[in-house]
Amino acid sequence: MKVFKVIAVSLGLMWGIAQAQNISIATGGTGGVYYPMGGGLASVLSSKVPGMSATAEVTGGSVDNLNLIGTGKPYVGFSMADAAKDAQVGEGKFTNKKIDLRTLLILYPNLMHVVTVDSTGIKSMKDLKGKRISTGAPGSATEVMAFRLLEAAGLDKDKDVKRERLSVAESVNAVKDRKIDAFFWVGGLPTAAVTDLANSPGMKIVMVDTTDEVPIMNKKYGNLYFPTVIPKATYSGMTKDNKAAAVANILVVNANMPDAEAYKIVKAVFDNKLELVRTHQEYMNVTLENQKQKSTPIDFHPGALKFFKEKNVKVN
Repeated sequence: MKVFKVIAVSLGLMWGIAQAQNISIATGGTGGVYYPMGGGLASVLSSKVPGMSATAEVTGGSVDNLNLIGTGKPYVGFSMADAAKDAQVGEGKFTNKKIDLRTLLILYPNLMHVVTVDSTGIKSMKDLKGKRISTGAPGSATEVMAFRLLEAAGLDKDKDVKRERLSVAESVNAVKDRKIDAFFWVGGLPTAAVTDLANSPGMKIVMVDTTDEVPIMNKKYGNLYFPTVIPKATYSGMTKDNKAAAVANILVVNANMPDAEAYKIVKAVFDNKLELVRTHQEYMNVTLENQKQKSTPIDFHPGALKFFKEKNVKVN
């Protein structure tokens, strides 16, 4: 009986390990940056980490991803730092639903795009009053940050604008069809859907500045946001650099992920960076140096810290 028991326990352990090695990568919509980056990560983990199989999933974005991680299943999720903080403390879209998270990596800055076209006459945040706009897809952190920006600009999201909840790809099509006047999108550079709009015949893209709102947002929500620039060369038709509010993107997991598994994922990213950059250029920003910036409100996973220690990188 003891022999059978030992075999059963061994098989159970093996099964548990096998299960743990099946990873789902929670990304975002197909028109954004999380999606190609997540596909690249899934490919690297599946091909370079022995015994690990990873698949990328299309989602609504950060909020959806954090909820998936909250199930306790083996998810790795892309998220904006502000949404992750809300999930960790149980606020905003996560009221009464705290999720125990850990950071694997600080990825790249997510830049707020407030996009319109020349024909609307919109040039500033104040000009959005009375307009029909999209504040991002349900389940996205774009919506979280869009609401905070509108508030900081002195606009009521429910009274001062006519609001749609569209993905970035849907937003672009709605602008082309004159169904909305402007849209919010938080993403990396360049975002494929915004490039598509900028290159559309008869459309001259206009990017609204959002840096004036950064101090107001930070005063209320903590030092999560910072001013940056979207260079005018990023999208066709831009006549000047866009002063944009930004927030860090992070790769997060449930705190229950085994240390060894977290370590393997972080190591695979740095060992295969060139291959990842081929899937999206924002992987260029995933550097050991950037892990020191403390731009994540979520503690690093012990498995990630082990890798950083091996590379003599001190974080936290």
